[in-house]
Amino acid sequence: MSLTLEAYRSIVAAAQAEAEKLGKPLTVCVVDAGGYAIGLERMDNARALQPSIALAKAYSAAVMQRPTRMLKWWADNDPHLFSQVARMGHQPVVAGDGGVPIKKGGVIIGGLGVSGGTGQEDEDVAMVALKVAGFEIDF
Repeated sequence: MSLTLEAYRSIVAAAQAEAEKLGKPLTVCVVDAGGYAIGLERMDNARALQPSIALAKAYSAAVMQRPTRMLKWWADNDPHLFSQVARMGHQPVVAGDGGVPIKKGGVIIGGLGVSGGTGQEDEDVAMVALKVAGFEIDF
């Protein structure tokens, strides 16, 4: 199973609807299971660094196969190893809120990264977007 363009569009639409409710211009990125971008959308007035952050969050969630918030413990408890691993792939691995694997039928098929709100807002938007788009949100 792989992510389709239609699925990408439904995830982004759901995330942007949540961003509108928050009144914040967010950036949303969706990657495939290998961490390669399917698409990235930066809302009007989003800050310049948000696309890079959203991509790193999506990439991290996909290749590490867990929400990026779950990587905080590793980053805090073994920062030397984490910093080495974080630079190994084609994008940086980040530990923080707002990166969530995209899962269907128990299989991780990609990652979603949201940037531009607080960490909790990014996380909440990502989870709502996946739920609305019909993906699993249990990890």
